[in-house]
Amino acid sequence: MTTSPKYRWRLAEGPVITVGDAARIDFAADAAAAGLALRPTRLLMFGNPRAGTPVIVAKPAVALDLPLKVLVWEAHDGGVWVGYTPPEELGERHNVPPDLLVNLRVVEALAAAAAASPTGR
Repeated sequence: MTTSPKYRWRLAEGPVITVGDAARIDFAADAAAAGLALRPTRLLMFGNPRAGTPVIVAKPAVALDLPLKVLVWEAHDGGVWVGYTPPEELGERHNVPPDLLVNLRVVEALAAAAAASPTGR
């Protein structure tokens, strides 16, 4: 896992998004180190205490799904896929008040930025 104090993402059309703490797990590299083959697969994790803390205060179990995550992987046909848990699903899973879901919406922009990146970084 690699970490960075800040990640900067430029959306295809829009502003640069900076998130606080970020980490990346490169599953393919870990598999290779264990002598196994895996197509490129990375998990990107993003945290922002100002956004996440109020949600955790309201519903502590939501911390099981934080920091927010975006999975980027290469399919067998060479296509690259990006997946994440939508804020509404997290809200339903943990009964998060609707007014706090806005704090989790950044995952959508980060997923879009990862999809626009040729390397999923």
